[in-house]
Amino acid sequence: MLEKWFHLKENNTNVKTEVMGGITTFMTMAYILAVNPTLLSASGMDKTAVLMATCLAAFVGTMVMALLANYPFVLAPAMGLNAYFAFTVCGSMGYSWQIALAAVFAEGIIFILLSLTNIREAIFNAIPLTLKKGVSVGIGLFIAFIGLQGCYLVVDNPSTLLSYVNFAGEFHTKGICAILALIGLFITVILSIKKIKGGILIGIVSTWILGMVCQATGLYTVDAESGFYSLYPALGMTDFTALGKTAGQLFKADFSQIGMLDFIVILSAFLFVDMFDTLGTLIGVATKADMLDEDGKLPRVKQALIADAVATTAGAVFGTSTTTTFVESSAGVAAGARTGLSSVVSGFLFLLSIFFAPIFCAIPSFATAPALIFVGFLMISAILDIDFNDMTEAIPAYLCLLCMPLMYSISEGIAIGVISYVIINLCCGKAKKITPLMYILAILFVCKYIFL
Repeated sequence: MLEKWFHLKENNTNVKTEVMGGITTFMTMAYILAVNPTLLSASGMDKTAVLMATCLAAFVGTMVMALLANYPFVLAPAMGLNAYFAFTVCGSMGYSWQIALAAVFAEGIIFILLSLTNIREAIFNAIPLTLKKGVSVGIGLFIAFIGLQGCYLVVDNPSTLLSYVNFAGEFHTKGICAILALIGLFITVILSIKKIKGGILIGIVSTWILGMVCQATGLYTVDAESGFYSLYPALGMTDFTALGKTAGQLFKADFSQIGMLDFIVILSAFLFVDMFDTLGTLIGVATKADMLDEDGKLPRVKQALIADAVATTAGAVFGTSTTTTFVESSAGVAAGARTGLSSVVSGFLFLLSIFFAPIFCAIPSFATAPALIFVGFLMISAILDIDFNDMTEAIPAYLCLLCMPLMYSISEGIAIGVISYVIINLCCGKAKKITPLMYILAILFVCKYIFL
């Protein structure tokens, strides 16, 4: 039955590999169960309700992805957009979280329509193959940067913007986390070189266990006020009645407090960032998994985009911000996942997280950091496929991959890549290479910078 649904042999994989890949992806994404409720609670939403909504949105979106598209891509509420939801729409703009959920819901409906009419698929296919390679490399650098920050190897510095952690001054908190992450990275790398299955997952669990040992011996100090919590998983159950505090609340939004133009601006911001974050993630992960065909197109991309749109719509109804395909899916791909079976595993783990949220939320960011850093290394190999002898191709790809980590946004990297590709090729007499849709995308990106 599994072979009939997921075509395992056709994709050169097996059940064990897919299960391991699904668990690995979930482990690298589990931080969203702690981060999303914390961020959205700043808007006045109930943390437990948001946690449950996060799990349900991830489950629904991931299962649709698995069964409709048969890809090892996992979905969850997007980082960045949840901060925009809480701190911009509900913070500086002053609107209620019900209004923000309504905007997310409307965005999801629009995305479903765009996906059904092939517009999003056309955009995916219109992006040149060179830029797609640049996106893959950029995402690799981006998630490696996220990993470096998550384990405190890279921290803020008022003089140089970024620096490494003060190991001596903050040894028992940030310092030991950084050291453990380095140990975990070496474990992951050595296991992967030796071709041991599940090396990334083993690295995550090993780092977590070492962290608990450090806490027991006093090397790691719990400091909740500074964000350093106990590494031991807590035992307890979730208050299931809390879901009612957010589920369906978007339909009770008071639209008298917001003008139509302001609502369209908010909707457009969600729409734009979500669309190109999703496209960028699909391009990057699919490139790494060698899923693109010879023309640089992704088979069944329409189904993948529909799954993303359905997840956003369902997530808004449950009570969470925009749900999208997660770049951490590349961790599962690196572990060998190639079909929707791995997504089914991840989806059910998210669903089970509702019951055991305290345990899953105990996975520290420094334990998942080695996986992100190593997967970043695996993804930058796509740079070898960029033709650096043709600067009209190479420079846009370079700007794209450079901007993603530095601007901390996949969509911004794509925007700079598209704009530069059109301008450089147009000015260098190679306009025939530029498709009409690329012109439209470039104009839209320029308008975004002007008006949004």
